[in-house]
Amino acid sequence: MNHTRIPSPYQPKLNPHEVQLAIGFIKQTFQKALAQRLNLFRVSAPLFVDPAAGINDNLSGTERPVRFDIPAIDSGAEIVHSLAKWKRVALKKYGFSVHEGLFTDMNAIRRDEELDNLHSIYVDQWDWEKIITPEDRTPEYLRETVRQIVEAIVETNERLKEHFPYLNAAIKKEVTFIDTQDLEDRYPELSPEEREAVCTREYQTVFLMRIGDKLKSGIPHGTRSPDYDDWKLNGDLLVWDELLGRPIELSSMGIRVDPKSLEEQLIKSNCTERRGLYYHQMLLNNQLPLTIGGGIGQSRLCMLLMQCAHIGEVQSSLWDPETIEQCKAGGVPLL
Repeated sequence: MNHTRIPSPYQPKLNPHEVQLAIGFIKQTFQKALAQRLNLFRVSAPLFVDPAAGINDNLSGTERPVRFDIPAIDSGAEIVHSLAKWKRVALKKYGFSVHEGLFTDMNAIRRDEELDNLHSIYVDQWDWEKIITPEDRTPEYLRETVRQIVEAIVETNERLKEHFPYLNAAIKKEVTFIDTQDLEDRYPELSPEEREAVCTREYQTVFLMRIGDKLKSGIPHGTRSPDYDDWKLNGDLLVWDELLGRPIELSSMGIRVDPKSLEEQLIKSNCTERRGLYYHQMLLNNQLPLTIGGGIGQSRLCMLLMQCAHIGEVQSSLWDPETIEQCKAGGVPLL
């Protein structure tokens, strides 16, 4: 089903050549700013993983990974949904120390994604992960990390506007932190998506904390796989997009599960059969470091800072005929 909405009137601020230059500038500038603030180092990452290892991100648990056979090794593989679990194993394997981390380009195919201005079947993001101590597993450590990420976004936006003066996206540096239960208490009659829109319109830059567990209503604010984020110490970074009149989720992130929270969340999610998988065994046996990490959407950040109406203006993907026709009629140049 098509959910695309084109603002009217719409005129792209950059010509096709400038679009490519701006995408490159944003990606180079932001990843450098992020790495400096969080003490991250770039690493290589897989496009596909072994399905039997339990390393792929299960997202909400309903999305189907793209699978293919590999005759040369008499086995199969899955295209990653994200690298949420792989990164934690990599930090151990590559010998990273406490308060050091990694980042990488993550490219994925999400075949079941519903398409709209922000969603594509092709996903590109910066996946990052950092080793922390037991004392760091606190809401304040999470909040400070979010502030550093937003600082990197604001710096990138200001430098971009120096190169392209006709861009004028406004990103509020001050982050408003809101607990999802407080948000439900404030707007019990609204859906989670409507609550996000109301609060992000008001505060501009918002981090919604604690996503995955059930709220007082018996309904979680959003779905999260039980085996990477600690549901008490995670959240989504939202920024208001004036052009589209809606929030853009730039990042889903959090302090990762320890053995205790993993066990609790597997039980709550009726996923206890995962205990026997390679990744889960390492975690339950304290063989993996404690970490914080997340993903930051590359195309979403580009479209926000370049004031684009559709994610297809900054990435090459496939679209349904209705979206193609709608974008053509609305003056949206899909790559």
